[in-house]
Amino acid sequence: MAKQLYLVTARYGETESEFLNKVETACANGVTLVQLREKNLSTRDYYELALKVKQITDRYGLKLIIDDRIDICQAVDAGGVHIGDDELPVSVARQLLGKEKLLGVSAKTVARATEAAAEGADYLGTGAIFPTQTKVVTKQTSVDTLREITAAVNIPVVAIGGITEDRIMTFKGTGIAGISVVSEIMKADDIAQKVQHLKKKLEQL
Repeated sequence: MAKQLYLVTARYGETESEFLNKVETACANGVTLVQLREKNLSTRDYYELALKVKQITDRYGLKLIIDDRIDICQAVDAGGVHIGDDELPVSVARQLLGKEKLLGVSAKTVARATEAAAEGADYLGTGAIFPTQTKVVTKQTSVDTLREITAAVNIPVVAIGGITEDRIMTFKGTGIAGISVVSEIMKADDIAQKVQHLKKKLEQL
């Protein structure tokens, strides 16, 4: 099965139209899902941005996942939500979302991974595997732990955290379903080319 390439958004001082253009370019060139991550927007601004991003993902037949905010997900009818350790319990999030929407859960340990899978997660995000420059404070997860998590659960596991084109082969034999990428795409000089290169590297896994 083809490996997934998830784009997790971040903004680096660009205008909203430049940001949306980056997301569109990534969608047009082969990312398989977009996770909209906004830590500092008001609810209204997050909602309005999510509507604009969803217009793009809909155009390419891709799911839009909203980071943390079940209310925003439901308000824009996004494809699902991704939650971390400090959000609602997985079982509660699943109850609120219903069965139709995707529920992604961050899992740094085997215990968290198996618990999340049992409580209704559809996929896991595991990391940060490498040091990361995003504003989200996180501690590193080893490739060994990643391998243990993929072996322990029967839902897809996606690696995240500081993943670059050069580091993709680190994941050979780990059993991951794909990778989540932030700055490697959002900060790329040529996003179209970067996404295509990442896809090619993932094919080698």
